[in-house]
Amino acid sequence: MSSGDFNDAMRERERIEGTILQSSIRDLDLRTPVFVRVDTAVHEAVQAMRDHHIGCLLVQEAGRLAGIITERDILNRVVFLNESRSLRVGDVMTRNPETLSIDDSVAFALNKMSVGGYRHVPIINYRGEAIGVVSVRDIVALLVELFPAKVLNLPCDPARAIARDTDGG
Repeated sequence: MSSGDFNDAMRERERIEGTILQSSIRDLDLRTPVFVRVDTAVHEAVQAMRDHHIGCLLVQEAGRLAGIITERDILNRVVFLNESRSLRVGDVMTRNPETLSIDDSVAFALNKMSVGGYRHVPIINYRGEAIGVVSVRDIVALLVELFPAKVLNLPCDPARAIARDTDGG
């Protein structure tokens, strides 16, 4: 690697690190959250996730964020129970979930998700009202945006070193 290539690589790394550290959750393209009540039947919550093609629902009680129910909650706490059809979301949700503010940095969100093992974190406003959800998918989309040529041009076959065309084929 020449010194020019090394310097280019270092500048690119600094650009990416700077973007992640300086970007806030506000900069991500977040989807509108889907809400359920604590007394919603779990099978209805699963159907809502399927209908909206999402991996979590925010749970409200008296108009406030009470919890989050995720695919992982369903798999770990519901699937093998005989009485699963009668379970309510409030029985299996994660109560008082960790939250983020719309102005928190992407780096902070990544840290919280990594340390806590979360794939979804609710976003709340200054009044404590849930206004969104940040997911690992949202952060991956930002990373793809940061270096599209490297990600989008990966070959479909990992054994092939170079893609045949610009969409990775």
